[in-house]
Amino acid sequence: MFNGFKEFLLRGNVVDLAVAVVIGAAFNTVVERVVDSLFNPIIGMFFRADSLDQALTVALPGGGTLAFGAIIGALINFLIVAAVVYFVFVMPMNRLRPKAEEAPAGPSQEELLAEIRDLLAAQQNRGAAPPETTAHKH
Repeated sequence: MFNGFKEFLLRGNVVDLAVAVVIGAAFNTVVERVVDSLFNPIIGMFFRADSLDQALTVALPGGGTLAFGAIIGALINFLIVAAVVYFVFVMPMNRLRPKAEEAPAGPSQEELLAEIRDLLAAQQNRGAAPPETTAHKH
């Protein structure tokens, strides 16, 4: 029972996922600091609010509020995360990954069908040589 659990925990994908979660949490802290220290002061100049959470609010008659600024802030946060992930991780990894060599092109469908036709004709003629074609020979 414990051996199966140990194998599960030590699988590469479980360990990779755990590392990704920890790195993601640390990365989230960096993004929050960038938003709090860079974007919120700039937005505060334009909307006279300390952060986007307090900007562009609309009071509702029942006592609630619509917080459009909080939605905009979440979108900006998402775009920052997506941009950093792409430019810091995805793009460099794509450059470092070796280019896959193109596999040599095999025979076309027409060539394969011609070979099959010729083989079937040869079988029907019981050993007679197939007619000459321009089909690709292996």
